[in-house]
Amino acid sequence: MHRLDSISRIYGRFLSALSLLGCAILMAMMLLIVADVALRNFAIKGLPIGLAWSTEISELMLYLITMCVAPWLLRQGQHIRVDIVLQAIPARLAWTFEWLGDLIGFSCCVVIAWYGTQAAWASYVSGAVNIKTLVTPEWWALAPLPLVFVLLGIEMIFRMVRLQNGPRGPRHDAVSAS
Repeated sequence: MHRLDSISRIYGRFLSALSLLGCAILMAMMLLIVADVALRNFAIKGLPIGLAWSTEISELMLYLITMCVAPWLLRQGQHIRVDIVLQAIPARLAWTFEWLGDLIGFSCCVVIAWYGTQAAWASYVSGAVNIKTLVTPEWWALAPLPLVFVLLGIEMIFRMVRLQNGPRGPRHDAVSAS
């Protein structure tokens, strides 16, 4: 069990680094938007009037921020969860429902990772492109999805291990009712 705890800690540090990447992307997105607005409102000789591609890149950045931060949020217990029933029922039954929820969550992660991989691969093989202001391969936008759902699935396994080794009751992270 000690080895699994060590792997879990290393994985947690990896997810923390990934969340910091999400923060860096957020900062870059903010700077991009400020630059676009400034260039549209203040004519500066030699510079374009706005950045035509900034909205498209900002949309992709929002998606990437979500992909980077989601596994870390799950690990921290800061994801959205409706737990009022779990806090109201007997502890052992709530623990069983926590297990069931984690198992369903893990299953969903596997399915989404599988189909996401198939979609990204099909896009890559077909050479599909997104044509907006920029022309980019479609698979670039699809590729992060299966990777993140693999990470979420791994975290679901660690959640189940922590639940198994913890007290027989509902989790107390991000609890909305006492």
